Amino acid sequence: MRPTTEPELRDAIAQAVASRTPLAIAAGGTKAAWGGLVAARDTLDVSALTGIVAYEPEELVLTAKAGTTLREVTGALAAHHQHLAFEPPDWGAILGTGGDATLGGTLACNAAGSRRPFAGAARDHLLGVAAVSGAGEVFKTGGRVVKNVSGYDLPKLLAGSFGTLAVMTEVSVKVMPAPEDSMTLVLHGLGDGPGVAALMQAAGVQADVSGLAHLPAAAARRSGIAAIAGASATVLRVEGLSASVAHRLALLRDMLRPANATTLEREESQGLWRAIRDVRLLPQDVLLWRVSVPPSAGVATAAAIAAVMDADVLFDWCGGLVWVAVRGADPQAQAVRNAFAAYGGHATLVRAPDTVRAAAGAMQPLTAAVAALSWRVKAAFDPHGILNPGRMGV
Repeated sequence: MRPTTEPELRDAIAQAVASRTPLAIAAGGTKAAWGGLVAARDTLDVSALTGIVAYEPEELVLTAKAGTTLREVTGALAAHHQHLAFEPPDWGAILGTGGDATLGGTLACNAAGSRRPFAGAARDHLLGVAAVSGAGEVFKTGGRVVKNVSGYDLPKLLAGSFGTLAVMTEVSVKVMPAPEDSMTLVLHGLGDGPGVAALMQAAGVQADVSGLAHLPAAAARRSGIAAIAGASATVLRVEGLSASVAHRLALLRDMLRPANATTLEREESQGLWRAIRDVRLLPQDVLLWRVSVPPSAGVATAAAIAAVMDADVLFDWCGGLVWVAVRGADPQAQAVRNAFAAYGGHATLVRAPDTVRAAAGAMQPLTAAVAALSWRVKAAFDPHGILNPGRMGV
């Protein structure tokens, strides 16, 4: 089914409810392999719900149909020197899906790039939503203004629900002025512990960094920025007005006093952070985990994983996001989850064959209390389990 209007979408879901037919929700398809396997034979394709409905650059708000591609959205914003500050990633390559990511799909997965610790998650930029619930009911929540009071914050509930509660038809997002300049300070040759420690130190000063990542030697080599053979690269991004960027980079150099450091100018800096955002600095033909932990626990978690399996890692979000590429057919899910059990966090098996995802459990297992709450929320929006059953384990 490929509805072209909200009424057609509502009728399609109502028909599925009447026949108790589960639906897999799709748009650009770039994140179809992310999450649990969907137990549905029929697909509801919302990619025809497309187009920018309203864009008010002076108000920093854009409203678009949920199936509008990120390419169209970012192009319109760039014409006014604005952008989506949460830095939506393009994971089509790592998931092997290709295609164009959509605004609705990105928000449904709450997908954000390296600015996440500083600019907030995708859900923090979602102002309003029009959607159809799993009961076939049309509803709207939030609004088209940055300051809006409308009761419960349903947009934040829908962002990250992976289409299991409702199908978004239209979204309003907050946009921001794009930075005039972007530069990256690269510290060469630090080990994982000292590298992440330097990131955490930089995060605590008034340098207004917008990206903090550590690339072990293998990832640094793939980035093409390694100045020392076999050396790691600890990277710190600073954005804004050119004079301010230069001043803040000097501040970071004075504070960190690196033994070996280089600076990436605008274009090279932007290319590096796109590669980090899209996870293109790890092997592309192996199993891939996305592990989120407190930044202080990132290095210990990676070390515990590396002690029991052959893996390459990459640290983003000041060490709080650890991408783990595992060689071999066994994802060793229990070992991965045991690695951060003492610190808290969660792990998602992002890339693996369907049989492996089904056996290992792609999403982090929920505690009994959280599972019970999730089921109650699911029942309120989708009482018959029509939308993306199995995608999030509920």
